Amino acid sequence: QGIGQALMENCVYDKETGQLLTGSFMDYPMPRADDFPEFAIGHECTPCTTNPLGTKGCGEAGAIGSPPAVINAVLDALAPLGVKDFDMPATPHRVWEAIQAAKA
Repeated sequence: QGIGQALMENCVYDKETGQLLTGSFMDYPMPRADDFPEFAIGHECTPCTTNPLGTKGCGEAGAIGSPPAVINAVLDALAPLGVKDFDMPATPHRVWEAIQAAKA
């Protein structure tokens, strides 16, 4: 979820009418499983001690740290060109624009 937010997902509205232009999955790209390399998942059991069930929330975990990590990786890759700032999502076109602006 967070990687998609950093690299692809973007709501676009018509500037004149305010109509949402990315209102379907045809217009709003999201990453799929085959967009990522294989990876291994590890589990660590650390129950919460502040509630009777020992449970913790986890649904938001992937959306908090990954967008800044991905954007920082893009900025690190573009730093030798002088790029210091970059807005999400880091689409190929936006990366290309940042490179062209840095060359100018």
